This record gives sequence, structure tokens and C-alpha cells, in this order.
Amino acid sequence: MGLAPDMLKVLYKLKFVTPTPIQHQAIPIALEGKDIMGVAQTGTGKTMAFGIPTIQRLASEGGQALILVPTRELALQIAEALEPLLIPFKMKSVVLIGGVKVSGQISDIKCNPDVIIATPGRLNDHIYQGTIDLGRVAVVVLDEADRMFDMGFEPQVKSVLRCVTNKKQTMLFSATMPADILKLATKHMELPISVEIAPSGTPIKDVSQELFIVKEALKNEVLKMLLQKYRGTVLVFTRTKLKASRVTRNVRAMGAKVAEIHSNRSMSQRNQAITGFKRGRYRVLVATDIAARGIDVSMIELVVNYDLPDDAENYVHRIGRTGRAGKEGHAVTLATPTQSHDIHKIENLIRMPLPRSGQTQFTNADFDDGGSGPTRRPGGRWSSGRPKGNPQGPGFRSRTGRACKRNAK
Repeated sequence: MGLAPDMLKVLYKLKFVTPTPIQHQAIPIALEGKDIMGVAQTGTGKTMAFGIPTIQRLASEGGQALILVPTRELALQIAEALEPLLIPFKMKSVVLIGGVKVSGQISDIKCNPDVIIATPGRLNDHIYQGTIDLGRVAVVVLDEADRMFDMGFEPQVKSVLRCVTNKKQTMLFSATMPADILKLATKHMELPISVEIAPSGTPIKDVSQELFIVKEALKNEVLKMLLQKYRGTVLVFTRTKLKASRVTRNVRAMGAKVAEIHSNRSMSQRNQAITGFKRGRYRVLVATDIAARGIDVSMIELVVNYDLPDDAENYVHRIGRTGRAGKEGHAVTLATPTQSHDIHKIENLIRMPLPRSGQTQFTNADFDDGGSGPTRRPGGRWSSGRPKGNPQGPGFRSRTGRACKRNAK
């Protein structure tokens, strides 16, 4: 794969033996210095797919790397994942995110970090205040680029890219690749090579899926049944912060140890919740979509979509929190009888119908329009608007940026 002996020694000590498909395809191309557009579901090893070649290139050629991510949690997760690679090469990183005092970050920036991991908003703050100079950045990584655009960071991402004047390589990784991201790639990347290990929008193959059609008032009963049926760790997604707090109280009343994570929680509270969930202090974590791509816990047994996501693509990212690194997982979605249209959009995206639950005590309800599942026309064709072919395959898939202030101290 083109890995240097020193990097191979580090990977051997970390017991990294077999690369994942995205790593196997992306690392050799990245080591050649070529721009990459990588499409892969969450949990497939994207962090190391860009982290390993980036650190090897910095070790041999110098310069800095900039990794832009949509959420604070994902920034901290990447920093934690890359640290074992950075230490042997005597490199260091800095994390620039909101919710943390700027003064401490300025001190870290003055230590001349090799890798800058940042959310677009806080990085633009540092650029505007003249507390950071991106002139040494040679490698730029945009991770979860579609999520950054969904969260309204497009102007800030473009502002940051305008400030990176000596960039030699750009790597863009995402689970989906909408048109806005392709436009960004066309403008800021040089003949990027596309690396795709599954069609955009395809859920992870190791995640089984299940759909309950229930009235809103019965969702709590379904959740209680699921917590009794599945004994491992459970991640529950709600649409709003208020709903997350209410579900957290309900789960606590069921006797389970639970934490919540959403934008009303402080950074320290969010870190405490994620750390406690990873270490087994909490069995259940209730979250809004802020956590859909920022949690890397290898043994989540069950993901519950207590509420449907705001858009279909977030469904893929939510259920990608389970079934990671070759482990099997399960995802349950709770839909009300009036939400058949939303379920249709999810099924069209993943190109398969969501299997209805066989739990007899919760199978009386149906969609008001007669159901979400695809219907057969005479001759065996699927109805219009539904995916063609085998219905069971192929598979489980702010503020605006400001102008640069260069060299301002």
C-alpha cells in the first residue's frame, strides 16, 4: 500500500493488521498526493483512511494538516483516534471547537501543532481574530462534508478554503455525495479520484432494520419492550431537544442508566455523557442528530429512531452508529400512521423496504394511506416511486465566513 517502515511499525504495535475496504483503496492514492473524494458509510474506517497517509506525508515532507468536521464530538473523536499515530512521530494536534475557552486554544496554536482539527465556526473565529495562520497547511481533509453543508456551514467552509493558500492535497470523505458537495470538489480539488465502497446512501450491511408503525402515545411502551429484549448498549434518537429530555426521564423511570446529549447541554456535559456511554456507566444514550456522526462506540447493540430524522439521509448516519467494524447491529424505527411519506423517502434512498416488525402486541396500526411497503403491479413490477429490481437488495446503505487576515498576530 506504500506505507513506510516506520508507519508499519506503529500500526503493528496498535494491532492494525487488515485494512478496511475504504482504507485499502484510499491510502495508496493519498500517499501519492492525489486529491480524493471518498464515499463510505460511517463506521468503515474513514478516519484512518485519511489519518494514516496524512501523518506519513507530514513526517516526510513537513507542513500542517487541517481536518474540518461538522461537530465538536466528531472533532474530539478524530483527535483521540489519531493521537496513537502522532505520538511515535513526535507530532501533536490541536482541537478548535466551540464551547471551549478561546484563550486555551490560542496557547495550543502557538505550540505550532502538526494537525489542526476544527469545526468551521470556531476556525473562522480564529481566522478573523488573527490568532491562526493557515499558510503552512499542505493537506486539507473535509470529513462528513455533506453534514457540514446540512448544518449551514457552507459559507464558512468556503471561507476557510480561501485562506489555505499553499494547499497541496485535498481529501473529502462523506457517506453521501449531494450536488453541493460535488460543486465544492470541482472548484477546490484537482482531478480528484473517486473512492466509493458502496453507493451513496447505502446503510451498513451488518445492520438489520425493523419498522414499527405506532401511535405517538405508544412509543414509550415500544421503547420499554426493546430495552427488555436487548440487553446491550442502546442509542435513542429524537428530533428535538425537549423530546430528548423527556425520553431520558422516561428511560430513567424504567430503571436503566441513561444520559442525554443535545445542543442545550454544555460541552462538559456532552463529553461526560459520551465518555460514560463508552465506558458502560450509561446503558442508554438519548440524542438528537447532533450525535448522529460524532459517536464512535464499537459495541452499540441497538439504535432506536424514536422520531424520524428531519431528512432521509440522516437515517443512514443514525443507524450507522451500530454494526461498526464488522460487528452486527440492529436498528428500530418508530413511525406514526401519518408518516408514510417520510418512510417512503427513506426506503427510496436505501433502495429497499423497511421490514415491518413481527412484535404482535404492536402490529395493529398501519399507515393512513394503506402502508409504506412497495406494492406489486400485475406482472411483478414495483409501483411507481419505488425501487426497481429485487426489493430485498442490493442493500443495506450561522454565521458567514469572514475574509482571511493573513499573518496577523
